[in-house]
Amino acid sequence: MENSERYRLCVEALEAFMDGAGFTDVVIGLSGGMDSSLVAVMCVDALGAEHVHGVLMPGPYSTEHSVDDALELARNLGLEPRTVSIAEPYRAFEAALADACGGKLEGLAAENTQARCRMVCLMALSNAYGWMLVNTGNKSEAMMGYSTLYGDTAGAFAPIGGLYKTDVFAVARWRNDQAEAAGTTPPIPEHVFTKPPSAELSPEQEDEKSMGIDYATLDRLLEAHVERGLDATALAAEGFDAADVERVLRTVRATAFKRALEPPSPDAAFYV
Repeated sequence: MENSERYRLCVEALEAFMDGAGFTDVVIGLSGGMDSSLVAVMCVDALGAEHVHGVLMPGPYSTEHSVDDALELARNLGLEPRTVSIAEPYRAFEAALADACGGKLEGLAAENTQARCRMVCLMALSNAYGWMLVNTGNKSEAMMGYSTLYGDTAGAFAPIGGLYKTDVFAVARWRNDQAEAAGTTPPIPEHVFTKPPSAELSPEQEDEKSMGIDYATLDRLLEAHVERGLDATALAAEGFDAADVERVLRTVRATAFKRALEPPSPDAAFYV
């Protein structure tokens, strides 16, 4: 499927879902990363900038460049973003949970607590103003369970939930190219395309390092397994590293419970 068609289907599915649910406005977290950037562009294309409410939620490990990228995206889209820092609420949770967690809130518990602080903020705005929370997750991360339950899995609808991460980048590049061809400013900052994807929940964290596999390889493996139904033997026969196959398939099986709690997304059949 062409990237133009993928983009159109995501935008149309978002519009249809909102129409059915009765929402006119959306709220979205702007992290400065690719997923939230592309979804923000889709929301503006679907609804108009006046109906899209972007929120920056810097935390203890947020980088200056990610804040800058999020602000540049907002300017390009004509959004008026607001900033709600999670640093103070996270410190409160850190202090309250330290004893119960063995003396210190650290590791995965600390990372996930930050993600849940962000979702508390977004859901408060959703409830306060009647805005629909839009999820920014993609299919690669959903298949790997690389998300936080009751954190970044929250939201009413996931426009790019049927796109693998490499497709997210390709669709985003297509959208920027369309803007440039039309003589307008490409909405997504170039730095978003070149920096390593990161949830920024710990120092120097990078998604590919955390998962132990690069997105290009992961997506090829997932597509072969999920879309074509190849098992471990067939995947190895196609040349995938046996250790990668074993680890990815084990993770896919183990994180099925997380996917059951992901928000709806455009029908996977759209992308075949």
